[in-house]
Amino acid sequence: MDALLLHRIHFAFTITFHYLFPQLTMGLALLIVILKTIGITRADERYNQAARFWAKIFAINFVLGVVTGIPMEFQFGTNWSEFARRTGGVIGQPLAMEGVFSFFLESTFLGLFLFAEKRLSRWAHWGAAFMVFVGSWISGFFIIVTDAWMQHPVAYRLLPNGTFELTSFWGLLMNPWAWLQYAHNMCGTVVTAAFVMSAVGALYVLDKRHTESGRLFLRVGVIAGLISCVMIIFPTGDLHGRYVAKNQPAAIAGMEGLFHTQKGAPVVLMGQPDMEQQRIDNPLVVNNVLSFLIYGTTSAEVKGLDQIPRDQWPTTLPLLFYSYHIMAGLGTYFVFLMIVAALLLWRGKLFTTSWILWPILLSFPLPYIANIAGWMTAEIGRQPWIVYKLMRTAQGYSTHVSVANSLFTLLGFLGLYSLLSVLWIVVVYRIIEIGPDPVDPPTGPRTSKPDPARELTNA
Repeated sequence: MDALLLHRIHFAFTITFHYLFPQLTMGLALLIVILKTIGITRADERYNQAARFWAKIFAINFVLGVVTGIPMEFQFGTNWSEFARRTGGVIGQPLAMEGVFSFFLESTFLGLFLFAEKRLSRWAHWGAAFMVFVGSWISGFFIIVTDAWMQHPVAYRLLPNGTFELTSFWGLLMNPWAWLQYAHNMCGTVVTAAFVMSAVGALYVLDKRHTESGRLFLRVGVIAGLISCVMIIFPTGDLHGRYVAKNQPAAIAGMEGLFHTQKGAPVVLMGQPDMEQQRIDNPLVVNNVLSFLIYGTTSAEVKGLDQIPRDQWPTTLPLLFYSYHIMAGLGTYFVFLMIVAALLLWRGKLFTTSWILWPILLSFPLPYIANIAGWMTAEIGRQPWIVYKLMRTAQGYSTHVSVANSLFTLLGFLGLYSLLSVLWIVVVYRIIEIGPDPVDPPTGPRTSKPDPARELTNA
């Protein structure tokens, strides 16, 4: 195993583990604001109670996201020093701003939301929740901007020493790739949060405890899940896919297993890519659909891998094919499940229909898998470039970090992150096991005369 491959495995592991946490926190940030808004406008304490409950889980995931995110950024200087040296003039600014919004804005208002509710007015506490949402989503935007520049470089200048310099910060922020990728990604975070919320609600309803909270979680989770599951396919997924096809034809060809250029190209629903024969074995296809999805007509020609130099094909192409199909397949399942759940909710039968509550409960890990598969699709599809068409991945790693050193730190991360995983599972399980705090009964003037005997007994 050479150093380049090990560095790639190292970074892939750390970023995959890290993204288990932000995808939930960014989605929960929006749902907590929704819960607080409903609680205040309807004067319904149940929704405020639900917001407090999910804020606890948000906080745990936020802490783990910070802990696992910092080492990942340090890897730019350790395992990928040449990439950092050449591109730091561009990506340094959005990464620095991500840190500002994450550590200062998000964490400050999270503290106010968690610990200052009794000192704040209702709307001030709502404002704290809203600022947590703003901070987390802006933080995610700057990360997406950084990755989008690697996918579709804009607003840069190549200096004589081989480094890249930013020519327009606004040009970097307005990168069309960034906005399309951001919309698609944030819909994915809401899908994760909605499924987790729905799963906890289904657990409570099936277990016949905290049933009132369980029904509320199901109601909000299913509605948010249905909207976000539809939006992640159309318009965000559709628009982003068309932009990828225009700017990275090799990625689209690899994702679809399209080895040969075709008019009326089909969509492959299932199959196994055969690299030697350059074909899909045991294919299940729908004719003409790929051409229609990309160009809006079933007769359009879609460029295959045969028109792209072999040294520019996505590396580990079978993994690209499978990760894309896992993402797309799960996305289809999510829509189907949420449509059925929403129909039952509308008819008033969701809370008593166990055959849908069990799939909702058991499906909570699937959005994590779909989101990770989506990121794998994007990053593997860009290969063999670390900055598309400007810098190959093989030119960006740290040549002075040996295989032994990289393997030693990778094993260390594996052990440490395993302990963090156990800690996270125990803490979150404990929070869910205890459940939401009980809603305080309404207080006000008594409408009946006190019973002296009962008062004496109570005393």
